[in-house]
Amino acid sequence: PSDAALKKEHSMQDSAGRDIATFFKVGSDFLTALGQRPEIQYASTSFNPNFPQFMIDIDVAKVKTAGLSVSDILNTMQGYFGGVYASNFNQFGKQYRVMYQAEPAFRANPQSLNDVYVRNASGTMAPITSFMTLTKVYGPQSISRFNLFTSIGVTGSPNAGYSSGDAINAIQQTAAQTLPVGYGYEFSGMTREEIAAGGQQIFIFLLVILFVYLLLSAQYESYILPFAVLLSLPFGLAGVFVFANLFGISNNIYLEIALIMLVGLLAKNAILIVEFAAERRRHGMPIAQAALEGAEARLRPILMTSFAFIFGLLPLMFARGAGATGNRSIGTGAVGGMLIGTILGVFVIPILFIVFQSLQERISRKRIKPLAEAKNNHPTEKE
Repeated sequence: PSDAALKKEHSMQDSAGRDIATFFKVGSDFLTALGQRPEIQYASTSFNPNFPQFMIDIDVAKVKTAGLSVSDILNTMQGYFGGVYASNFNQFGKQYRVMYQAEPAFRANPQSLNDVYVRNASGTMAPITSFMTLTKVYGPQSISRFNLFTSIGVTGSPNAGYSSGDAINAIQQTAAQTLPVGYGYEFSGMTREEIAAGGQQIFIFLLVILFVYLLLSAQYESYILPFAVLLSLPFGLAGVFVFANLFGISNNIYLEIALIMLVGLLAKNAILIVEFAAERRRHGMPIAQAALEGAEARLRPILMTSFAFIFGLLPLMFARGAGATGNRSIGTGAVGGMLIGTILGVFVIPILFIVFQSLQERISRKRIKPLAEAKNNHPTEKE
């Protein structure tokens, strides 16, 4: 996958405080084990302990004898080689920063240190090399800390056909099997947020369903009839996973967004039929006839709006390029759920209306107007 949102980020931690070489060996073994997991497409790190460097060894005794401090030596080197901000000056109506630093030709190699001097306590200039030595070594370019422990950042991506949750589980299992005592890991970035929000999907879905149920209960003035709408939703939501499997889409956060969106869209189709059928039933029409007429009257508006929505999502379903994974996930899930939900809904919703309207009348025993009166007050069909 090309989307950065699908990349897994975590940090290995050396809680035992061992040397960098040992830590890097443990990290390399961990990455090798991750690469053998079918859920992981790749796992890598930019950490490298073999960058060529110079280690500065300052002779503190000589520095103190000369009446200097270690800071004097380091500040002098910083000024010549790293550059130091000195002051500002104004000219041409603008303010400029003043930095002092040696010319590039005089700081191009270690031998240039022979031309750097520092003023000692007696006021004379002494070569800085008389107080320090350089040793060529190898080490990491930078050392990161995570939770105050030395850490190595690891980035990976799930393989095709596996979700981000599968990749997270693979990392956790591999770490438990391969990391020695004293080494651990913590997820970071988007992965950390994903895990923190991982237990919220069920709560969100339940909250969405609860909102729909309460609104329909208020609309129909019944606690039973809304189930004719809610129980039609699983047929459409199942279409999301059918199309996801057909087109090789993993169950990721984008697919879950499509599921939440489809709850409202599929409920809208069911509401059109149930409301129309309930209105005819309130005027005395038999339940089965009211359900059939409701489905027949609202068939064309449902098909028009649903297929317009489906055709509008086809560019997302077949998206290419940057962000294509997320676009395809949302598009494929929404198209599959809407298509199957619409086709099955026009057959299932009238049946559910018959079942729950009959149950509602047995419980509430509401008076239904006579059929003759219903014909006089028969509602007109409007689309």
